[in-house]
Amino acid sequence: MTDSTTPSTAVAPSPAAAPAAPAAPASLSPRDRLAVALLLVSTFVVILNETIMGVALPRLMVDLAITASAAQWLTTAFLLTMAVVIPVTGFFLQRTTTRRAFLTAMGLFSLGTLVSALAPGFEVLLVGRVVQALGTAVMLPLLMTTVMTVTPPASRGRTMGNISIVISVAPALGPTISGLILSVLDWRWMFGLVLPIALGALALGALRLPDVTEPRHARVDLVSVLLSAVAFGGLVLGMSRIGEAATGDVQPATLGALVAGAAGLTLFIARQVRLQRTDDALLDLRTFRSRTFAVAVGLMALMMMSLFGVIIMLPIYAQTVLGLEVLTTGLMLLPGGLLMGLLAPAVGRAYDKVGARPLLVPGTVLVGVAVWGMALLLGPQSSPWLLVAAHLTMSAGLALVFTPLFTSALGSVPPERYSHGSAVIGTVQQVAGAAGTAVFVTVLSATAAGLTSGGASEVAATAGGVHAAFLVGALLTLPAVAAAFAVRPAPAGTTVPAHH
Repeated sequence: MTDSTTPSTAVAPSPAAAPAAPAAPASLSPRDRLAVALLLVSTFVVILNETIMGVALPRLMVDLAITASAAQWLTTAFLLTMAVVIPVTGFFLQRTTTRRAFLTAMGLFSLGTLVSALAPGFEVLLVGRVVQALGTAVMLPLLMTTVMTVTPPASRGRTMGNISIVISVAPALGPTISGLILSVLDWRWMFGLVLPIALGALALGALRLPDVTEPRHARVDLVSVLLSAVAFGGLVLGMSRIGEAATGDVQPATLGALVAGAAGLTLFIARQVRLQRTDDALLDLRTFRSRTFAVAVGLMALMMMSLFGVIIMLPIYAQTVLGLEVLTTGLMLLPGGLLMGLLAPAVGRAYDKVGARPLLVPGTVLVGVAVWGMALLLGPQSSPWLLVAAHLTMSAGLALVFTPLFTSALGSVPPERYSHGSAVIGTVQQVAGAAGTAVFVTVLSATAAGLTSGGASEVAATAGGVHAAFLVGALLTLPAVAAAFAVRPAPAGTTVPAHH
């Protein structure tokens, strides 16, 4: 699962470089199987929490007497914390054991969930969400790094398929579960029902989770931490503020955050390139020396932009244009998430047999067909079933895409850089998701504002804005199909050469 067709340009490690992580064993031991299972369940719980707030914001605005912009910070602060913390996880996971990293992550998530459930007002609830995000940011990189370390190369696709279930089904279930809870219970139960599960996973991890990775000394570069926070925090904050705006106008503070983020990212990259010569980089960018990793991460960014953009557009279209209820909208999007979960194990097994490209090409084509269909077919009088069909088609395509992308990307870097590769993937997911939301919402708002000024009704203007946003998303799928042809992992079952 390495880029065997492209000669490596990576220089040999310096004598000061840390020893390579041990290669994955021939089969999963019972101890490793327990570790992976516990990490999968725990990651499912924390990712479910990411999307559970969206449907609840109108209720929270009433109960806490806050404005819409203040309520959005319950989501924005969560995403912002994730964007700042995830780049640091590559360093953190090298310095600590599997068990200690898990207990830290689930301990923080459980504490944040408790604080949120008991919050007397908005400010304490916001603090709880930030503490939750601190734990969430560690879980997915920890899961990926652990899986790549302990899973035999020949069966990595199957195990990564299980990770795809977590990544796809949990966000899809979030709005539906939130809608069900809010239809019969107070908003605090969104956290109260999650807390026992989180505490149970924490207790089981404390008692049974083994250490499956070996920590090594790594020097923390505080300047890199600061630049990382400015870069990724600024970009996600700026794009989130665009996504929250009611119009397409970019406020000075939003523009300032984007400029600061871009400048910070430039300085961050330059510093990592210099520090990685002595293996002291906070986020080792030598992972991009693998052509497969670079192409896979780029393709993943395009897919995440499309996914998050569509996720934000479909509820707006369903509720504002078609006049559907919130719970109905959540239930309509549920089949797509469940389909992704059902297909993920089969896709993982297929990856182990045929590799990435035979799955990525039809997957990206299906996503393209779905988004082009949304752009061209959904209108003010469309049947809700057409929306369901389009979402199911897109979900089937994404199911074919995510597992091959994760597996081929991480499989193309050396074992000692798995943690950095996982951190890069997690960071790209956050930034691309925020970018997709910002692009789609900006196009929607600007188009709808123009149509409204021309005399169109709110429903017609929103329908026109959604159409324009989907058209932009459809154009994003064109380079994605081209990129799918460029992912060329080695045949399944091969090991990763040390020089890559």
